[in-house]
Amino acid sequence: MSELHELSAVALAAAIRAGEVSSREALEHAVARVDRLDGPINSVVTRDLDAARAAAAAADAAIARGETDLGPLHGVPMTVKDSFSTAGMRTTSGAPELSDHVPTEDAWPVAGLRRAGAIIWGKTNLPIYAGDMQSYNEVFGTTHNPWDLERTPGGSSGGSAAALAARFTPLELGSDIGGSIRLPAHMSGVYGHKPSYGIVPAHGQIPGPPGSLTQADLAVAGPMARTVEDLELGLSVMTGPDRWNSPAWRLELPPPRQRELPRFRVATWFDDASCPLDPEVATVLHGLSDRLDAAGCGVDREARPGFDLTKVAERFYGLLNAALAGGYSVAELEKFASAEGDGPVAVTKRQTAMRHRQWLSNNESRLQMRRRFEQFFEQADVLLLPVMPCVAFHHDHSEPMSARTVTTEAGTRSYWEMNRWMAPAGACYLPATVIPVGIGATSGMPIGVQIVGPYLHDHTTLAFAAALAELVGPCPTPPAFAG
Repeated sequence: MSELHELSAVALAAAIRAGEVSSREALEHAVARVDRLDGPINSVVTRDLDAARAAAAAADAAIARGETDLGPLHGVPMTVKDSFSTAGMRTTSGAPELSDHVPTEDAWPVAGLRRAGAIIWGKTNLPIYAGDMQSYNEVFGTTHNPWDLERTPGGSSGGSAAALAARFTPLELGSDIGGSIRLPAHMSGVYGHKPSYGIVPAHGQIPGPPGSLTQADLAVAGPMARTVEDLELGLSVMTGPDRWNSPAWRLELPPPRQRELPRFRVATWFDDASCPLDPEVATVLHGLSDRLDAAGCGVDREARPGFDLTKVAERFYGLLNAALAGGYSVAELEKFASAEGDGPVAVTKRQTAMRHRQWLSNNESRLQMRRRFEQFFEQADVLLLPVMPCVAFHHDHSEPMSARTVTTEAGTRSYWEMNRWMAPAGACYLPATVIPVGIGATSGMPIGVQIVGPYLHDHTTLAFAAALAELVGPCPTPPAFAG
């Protein structure tokens, strides 16, 4: 059997059920690896080992008794992002005012993982209130990328991605409103799935404040892992109606449109003047198109959904900033509304303070684009997009965030350009799966691709990701964490 830290969640669960390893042994192996290797990374920031060891002992006792009605993650130790409430375990969302907050209830996705048998022993780092493309805060400090300590692992699920890349956990729970699953998956070289909006109830996530019942526009919770099989399992145990709809409906997602790579109708959108790719990213992604062609998978490089990246990004940023407005006071919003100028700081402020009539206009435009995507996916099964125009960038914690710039192969770019390719799937509520497909020739950093599908066709993007993984190879390991 492979080293325990290299096993997928599915493989580890099978080994535990077969008696090849105990849940307690798997837990202690994970803890020891974090103790030995996480210091420079700083990904796992909170632990509750007493509760985890008791849960592992109970899982082992159930197997010893011969119980067969076991969940698919029975006895599997894992960590989750520190924005998700965990009963009895500190949950801070990186905020100093919540540094001692211990919830009494699990967030709904956490509860789903526990029902499946998972043992949640630790929490992973993030930016304060999950509000950045980097992962640092005053409570726990900065998380570094296992591929290059001078670079960010991404955000806001950066601790999640770093812990996966370093083989500290086989499965993670992330969240995504502006790319917070997809960006770290790309930057850290792991797998991530942003579900269709509304299929994973995320009650119990912070923000909003503890106890909030609102589920923000655009925001989703979803799995992160190192195999597609684990993404599928993680999604399956978390999906369902939210607390308001559970009396009346159940969820049954459509089956995959295809499973074999040559049978997929693939469109690629790798070029757009509003966010050109760095040469090393373009080389990997266009090379991927060529490999798909060679594998017998016809690729349409010209198909578009009827709008360009600029238009969907404008709507996305407007809707995103409006969704984040709840964290500001009325006085702050009134001040934001009067911001002058066309720079990124002023634009962000005005979008955050937009009137409801403006939001309604943005929403109608979003619905029109969703309709265009419905028509687009009548002719294609998946659309491949970049995740970012560049690889993981170097740490920059300067304020204000919207005034930051990023130096890349193609020159200096604005900070918000880093998540522009998040806009099509994000604004239009579409599922998007990210897997690593190559290593940058200049940087030596991982590069991912974003696999987007029709609304509610999550199993199609996951099935394509599984077929693509057979072509491009398994999840890469950062050199310092091999073995």
